Amino acid sequence: MNAIEIKGLTKSFRGMYALNGLNMKVPVGSIYGFIGENGSGKSTTEKLICGHLVKDSGTIKLFGKDYTDPGVRVRVGALIENAGCFPGASIYMNLKMQCLNLGIENADEEIDRVLKIVRMEEHRELKFKKCSLGMKQRVGIAMALLGSPALLILDEPINGLDTDGMRIMREILVDITQNYNCTVLISSHILGELEKIATHYGIIRQGKMVQELSAEEMEARARIFVSLKVADMQGAKKLLDKQFKNVREEDGYLRVYDEENTEAIVEFLISKGHIPSEIKKNKVGLEEYYIELMSKKESA
Repeated sequence: MNAIEIKGLTKSFRGMYALNGLNMKVPVGSIYGFIGENGSGKSTTEKLICGHLVKDSGTIKLFGKDYTDPGVRVRVGALIENAGCFPGASIYMNLKMQCLNLGIENADEEIDRVLKIVRMEEHRELKFKKCSLGMKQRVGIAMALLGSPALLILDEPINGLDTDGMRIMREILVDITQNYNCTVLISSHILGELEKIATHYGIIRQGKMVQELSAEEMEARARIFVSLKVADMQGAKKLLDKQFKNVREEDGYLRVYDEENTEAIVEFLISKGHIPSEIKKNKVGLEEYYIELMSKKESA
């Protein structure tokens, strides 16, 4: 079963399509990385799923039921844009008020549970306005987790966080999916961080789904390349261009793509009088894969 299944979804604003026939499948139990440039339709999609906007056409199903079904709506938690907390109130009081809004009877037990998940137990009495950005994001996730949702929708939750904040957020999201039976849909521009936790990806462009694939499929499609440095980069590149099919100078390195035989490259360069000072084999990461995919779409 899919936690989210979208078919032919359209949404326009003043005659301009934000979504134009979007199809999307988010498997139950996944961390689904939703990727796209600004204005591609990510936030619009998330707001439609949450019921914050009204679609023009198409279908949205959550756990096999229409997204407007009251029984399925209560299974969705979301953090879109900001946590919506009262700045002068403590973290505990903000969560308490949200429990009242949701009709949660065992409020104190539920608050203890979600604060533990987001690593904020020791800060329950801290006023929200005194929280760091990372702490505010975690409070927002705690609010979204009240009531034990089966689906959590997060819009750019790691943007602006420092290295430690990103690490904590990664740990929380993995914990939610592995130990609390929750599917996570997360949008982010920080693809290097997303790559560390996502099990599935959806790449959207101009309101349409360009590609959906699992992390395993992405890994299998990722191109292998050998990176190297020599004293005469331009001279070495001219020689490599004659011997190998795809050679580029990127990020201060010469990269030989689609070539796994590192020894053959090294031996060739040495035979021509170029001694590599650095050499390593790697695979194209999510960010490079995304950029390459988008460039192909633009040239098509």
